[in-house]
Amino acid sequence: MAGPSHLSRRTALRLGGLALPALALPGALTACGTATGSQGRVLRVAQTADPKTLDPQRQGDLFSMNVLINLFDTLTTRDPDNRLAPGLALSWSAPDPLTWRFRLRPGVCFHNGEPCDAHAVAFSLNRLLDPATKSPIVELRYVRRAVAVDALTVDLQCSQPDPIIPAKVSLFGGVAVPPGYLKQVGSAGFAKHPVGTGPFTFEQFQRDHQLRMRANPRYWGGRPDYDELVFLPMPEPSSALASLQSDEVDIVAGLTPDAALQIQGYRGVEIRHYPGIRTSYLSLDTTQGPLRDVRVRQALNHAVDVPLLIKAVLDGKAREVPTMFPRESFGFDPSVAPYTRDLGLAKKLLADAGFPDGFDTTLTAQTTDANVAEAISGLLARAGVRARVELVDTGTYSSRLTSSNRGALGPIYLAASTGWTLDAESLVQSNVRHDRRQSRWHNAEADRLVDAEEQSLDPADRQRAFSGLQRLLKQEAPFVFLYQIDNIYAVDTKPRWQPGVVGVLAMAGARVSA
Repeated sequence: MAGPSHLSRRTALRLGGLALPALALPGALTACGTATGSQGRVLRVAQTADPKTLDPQRQGDLFSMNVLINLFDTLTTRDPDNRLAPGLALSWSAPDPLTWRFRLRPGVCFHNGEPCDAHAVAFSLNRLLDPATKSPIVELRYVRRAVAVDALTVDLQCSQPDPIIPAKVSLFGGVAVPPGYLKQVGSAGFAKHPVGTGPFTFEQFQRDHQLRMRANPRYWGGRPDYDELVFLPMPEPSSALASLQSDEVDIVAGLTPDAALQIQGYRGVEIRHYPGIRTSYLSLDTTQGPLRDVRVRQALNHAVDVPLLIKAVLDGKAREVPTMFPRESFGFDPSVAPYTRDLGLAKKLLADAGFPDGFDTTLTAQTTDANVAEAISGLLARAGVRARVELVDTGTYSSRLTSSNRGALGPIYLAASTGWTLDAESLVQSNVRHDRRQSRWHNAEADRLVDAEEQSLDPADRQRAFSGLQRLLKQEAPFVFLYQIDNIYAVDTKPRWQPGVVGVLAMAGARVSA
């Protein structure tokens, strides 16, 4: 068994930002909202970037949804224990394998006074599905259309069974938008002055500066505890520290472990980290070269000392995963243990596979993951695998990842996935079954197990498939399994709130001291 070795800490990851014209919500749209103004208690939240758009059906990134989830409601939601819970829908069922039926909450209205009934919800979902909307949200790809059955019942009619539709409408896919207002102002106007049903109403957006919203006194879930919620884009940890010290920000979200270390220890500033589900792994091209041999792939898993990586590079703010399923996801099997970290066994497996002196390869990563990638390269080198790190910017990485060339990111690349549905399907849907876009592994049994968990509506059948898949993943090692990283925040003394594992900044339940 290999002993621990020293890994030097790299410089902090740079937190990159986006940017957006000052927009204000006209007073005419406050029929179900609140009075405008900046009086009362204010909660100020800084995140890495501005939202890309204020149209919830034309975004698919967490920076945008962090803001929009406070303006809009979704059909389902998550309770404090991360269990699926009612949102705009009070209940849901599957009357047949191709239909999901949602019973809606009565009496809900949009901020402008429109009723949020079955007509509005069906309109919203069909707008999302309409190719003209050009939505990046793909979770409802098996939904053919939404139909209003009666005033408070909506059916989602699918082209094939989808067991996790209720989870998929807990965030990106389940937002309700007002049909009348959209018809009046069009999509462009809607993106400038969004109207939802959520706990806050839109007030003003100044891109690169701030987005302000007011507490909704008529919110069906109860008025928030404070009066105003402000989001600020803050790309650099140094700016976050300065803002916390000068009492300009109450919460800084989306910190990396290294960035958090820059802020730790300052008076009036507290670093909080909570379990998260963003799961990192190395994708291996099993179709060619040394990585075709399962012994080589197993050797890499034994060589990468994940506990050491977490301690030395991530400041302990992550949790080792046995495969690529986070613990909080449905389907996780605790009986599957992580790989032992055994350098001697790694070298023996490499020798048995015909590589007694190791081999040369390439490890591709985004520039923001440079410290982790370099550390992994160092761990692999101890076993004789010389992985040269190639760093690419986020845009280049994304374009290569989504291209038709499955080798565009080289034989090994560092990846991460946030399975916000809290279902293991989200972690494997794109990269395990052989015909999926990012798969670089062909295994008939894996394909069968993926089909079983994707097409069955029976939780017990799905769990059996997921358990079998985890055992197979560990045995065949088409990935190097790493960790699920914590959600890290810096806060001052004012806010009290408990974020969920997904890390979405739904702030309606926060409390703010004077």
